[in-house]
Amino acid sequence: MITGYITHPDCRLHHMGPDHPESPLRLEAIHARLSRTGVLQQTMQSEARPATEEELARVHPRRHLQALEKCLPESGLVGLDADTLMNPDSLTAARVAAGAVIRGVDQVFRGQADNVFCAVRPPGHHAEATDAMGFCFYNNVAVGAAHARERYGARRIAILDFDVHQGNGTVDIFRDDPDVLVCSSFQYPFYPWRYLRSEWQNIINTPLPAGTDGPAFRRAIEDDWLPALHRFKPELVLLSAGFDAHRDDPLAELCLEEADYHWVTRLALEIAALYADNRLVSVLEGGYHLASLGRSVDAHVKALLGLPFDDRGFPG
Repeated sequence: MITGYITHPDCRLHHMGPDHPESPLRLEAIHARLSRTGVLQQTMQSEARPATEEELARVHPRRHLQALEKCLPESGLVGLDADTLMNPDSLTAARVAAGAVIRGVDQVFRGQADNVFCAVRPPGHHAEATDAMGFCFYNNVAVGAAHARERYGARRIAILDFDVHQGNGTVDIFRDDPDVLVCSSFQYPFYPWRYLRSEWQNIINTPLPAGTDGPAFRRAIEDDWLPALHRFKPELVLLSAGFDAHRDDPLAELCLEEADYHWVTRLALEIAALYADNRLVSVLEGGYHLASLGRSVDAHVKALLGLPFDDRGFPG
């Protein structure tokens, strides 16, 4: 398997203050771990390019994009909500994050890679069509899905979201769209407090009570996602890969471990192999405990590469 790894140094320019959990240190922790285990060196590394306004406007109205631009401060920080702040470089980082998913889609459709991981921030799955929230400005995975439809004519796109928070933005953009299947597992009840109950046939919600461990997570995914995915037969699989359901993460109360992320990645790859000629693009969402984030992404990328799960010899 050829696994692409897409990132950009501009993703580190965005920050929301020294105590905010969604910080540039997240990407540094991932890079350090993957380099130390040798996993990074086995990927095809490339840089993202910024998404254009036209590409963003496929999922976010232009008036909303312009309103976000007007919010940018000349210096310091400005808050969009209690959790989401902007510095002067925030949208530069956000455009590169969305652009990484576009490049990943290009790579899998052009046969340059079998699958891709986008190590980018800010995250995107809480960004609704006209509302930036939950640390998110542009909905990166939605921008990638829209690009796949526009450029490659993809008709059936599956978005699998295993972040600890439900991807309300992705649901908002694609609800009742028969050509996009959104499967989302999340702690319930929990932020974002909306779209937590599925009212649309193309939205498969998998709510998990606090304390859910790996075996219970795996059973729920098999019960809820697999039947829908086999019926849908996606031409492209996109992952909103959040790692904040890990037992060590400070922002939630699920109890997944690294092996569970390897397992759910393998499940997604099997669907991609069956129906999508292996085409799968994964984009980083949450994950705020730096050590477990690095280990979890390491397990995720090992699965993408077709490697077995093995965390021996690399503590931390």
